Amino acid sequence: MSTPDPLPDGSPEEEPPVAPKLLKSTGVVGAFTLASRVLGFVRDTMFAHVFGDKAGMDVFIIAQAIPNFGRRMFAEGAFQQAFVPVFTETKTRGTQDDVRTLMSVVMGTLGSVLALITLIGCLAAPILLLLFASGFTAVPGKAELGAQLLRWTFPYLMFISLTSLAGSVLNTYGRFAVPAATPIILNICLIASAYIHGGEVHVLAYAVFIAGILQFAMQLPSLARLRLLPMPRWGWRDPRVQRIITLMIPVAIGSGVAQISLLLNSGLSTWLGDGRVSWLYYADRLMEFPLGVFSIAVGTVILPALSAQHSRESPQEFSATLDWGMRIVLLIGLPAALGLILLAGPIIATIFGGANFGPRAVLMTQYALWAYAVGFVGFSMIKVLVPGFYARQETRVPTRIAITALISGMTLSLTLYTIAKATGSEIGHAGLALSTSFTASLNATMLWRRLRRDGVFVPEKGWSQFLLRLLAANLAMAIVTLLLAGSTESWIGQPLTHRIVKLVVVIVAAVVAYFATLLVTGLRPAHLRHAHH
Repeated sequence: MSTPDPLPDGSPEEEPPVAPKLLKSTGVVGAFTLASRVLGFVRDTMFAHVFGDKAGMDVFIIAQAIPNFGRRMFAEGAFQQAFVPVFTETKTRGTQDDVRTLMSVVMGTLGSVLALITLIGCLAAPILLLLFASGFTAVPGKAELGAQLLRWTFPYLMFISLTSLAGSVLNTYGRFAVPAATPIILNICLIASAYIHGGEVHVLAYAVFIAGILQFAMQLPSLARLRLLPMPRWGWRDPRVQRIITLMIPVAIGSGVAQISLLLNSGLSTWLGDGRVSWLYYADRLMEFPLGVFSIAVGTVILPALSAQHSRESPQEFSATLDWGMRIVLLIGLPAALGLILLAGPIIATIFGGANFGPRAVLMTQYALWAYAVGFVGFSMIKVLVPGFYARQETRVPTRIAITALISGMTLSLTLYTIAKATGSEIGHAGLALSTSFTASLNATMLWRRLRRDGVFVPEKGWSQFLLRLLAANLAMAIVTLLLAGSTESWIGQPLTHRIVKLVVVIVAAVVAYFATLLVTGLRPAHLRHAHH
């Protein structure tokens, strides 16, 4: 086995024990992501107070969701999962010149393709709106406003995809901080724009465009320090580019499953009346907070580790890393999901409640959040299980699984939507959120079963005891939360300061109860510090 290549500064690349290194990296990514999510809360709170759940906000949410769909499906999904294993292999087995050449052809080829897609997307904005939000056509001026906003938000796909490429490279070199801090820029731009809104949602679309440029620019100094900023050039026929493309095609379908589900549900919700898109959006943002702070952070840091372990042909380390990732996700994911269910009303009333976001909006968003929270563990597990396939450059199996889950979820979506329309139900949007949760849970279950069946994942010892401890801790947390929280109605009429203080007290008490129970039942930090439990 060859020794690791030196870093561009000449220092050898050390390989400390896997789990401590992953835990530290997860902490770095999690800390910056937490800062981004906190700013995201500030941003969404301003959205709720300034624009509420009115028609204009519905339109902007869809205009922003379309390029985000492309970003998550292609940039953070297909491209990242296909590029990282190929890049890691080149870095591990090749020279620094090989790495620079790969960067040159990938950046040139990807950039050219993205520029063409952006041009087409801007020209075809009305068609995209018809595809993703057909219900807007029923309200005069709504579809036209959507097309105007989309022409400003769509270029974000190009800039954020290039940002994702740069971030993937930096993560592979263990530089997690800059890529993790980058999303903060979008939130700052959107928060700043809310101060100069003048009652118009157009300014939010301008902010998205500016943020895309700034986010990409932020990566360049770090790439330059690694001497990985060669002149981009077209390289469609380069064998490594061909391999990335071959890996991308099935992954693009698989990675986009949750996004397709969310967008289809957004499209159906546009036919349920004004406010539905906004209620689903605000509920989704609350669920994304814990998901992004930890679950995505774990998935981000284990992919390079799994890719390296596969390159070194270390199946036991590979399985142990997956095992570690699943335990960490359950440790945080289960109480997060339970907390979102038990405190949905109080959280929504505290963060979003106001003149433009009244009691009805709070209640309707609460229904959506309950439905999303049911699938929280499923969403989280996918972030850990999918890298177990992609790190081995196995893309077809998770794609088939994802398509199966998608078809099942969409069938449920259409069924619940039809029932809501037929009965005139006000909570039809919650049914759409529930179908998204069902899709994620089914997807995660099938991924886990396949990894077990193929012998790629072999559980470490102590799972039964670990799950019993989690059960006891979650029960303790639920009892404390229910005793302290009270009804949603009791929160809505309270002054904002009172709501904030009470919410903090309840959450702190719940967290203390949870971790105290874990300690009493015998779980120690050392159990989570080592991949081999």
